[in-house]
Amino acid sequence: MTRGIRFSSDPADLDRERVHRWLSEHAYWALGRTREAQDAAIAGSRNYGAYDEQTGEQLGYARVVTDAVTFAWLCDVIVDPGARGRGVGVGLVGFVLADLDPLGLKRIALATGDAHGVYERFGFEPLSNPEQWMVRGVNAVER
Repeated sequence: MTRGIRFSSDPADLDRERVHRWLSEHAYWALGRTREAQDAAIAGSRNYGAYDEQTGEQLGYARVVTDAVTFAWLCDVIVDPGARGRGVGVGLVGFVLADLDPLGLKRIALATGDAHGVYERFGFEPLSNPEQWMVRGVNAVER
């Protein structure tokens, strides 16, 4: 684990206002997302947080959309701008994957525009057959 950082999968630990602010103001994929949409996303997902052990302040967030049997989508991974460079993101992704491992999922997917190196550490790789994948709404702004 990352020294001085506590990881949790308990949604009651989340600082929802802080998570919404990070995503709606700093995440290129969620700019302008409403608080209502974020709260609904939290309610429909497995949620993970990283917290400073001394202050209890939330330092990072991630969520997973899954059927808990065959597939998961890792999304909304974000670290407070002031906590970057401390291993929060790497520790958080490791915690999430350790939590998902017992499910025996066939596939965990994600999309990233700037953190390929972080995810490669955990075995993520580009799609081997991207022509088999399709998406709807790729040009739509997420709200």
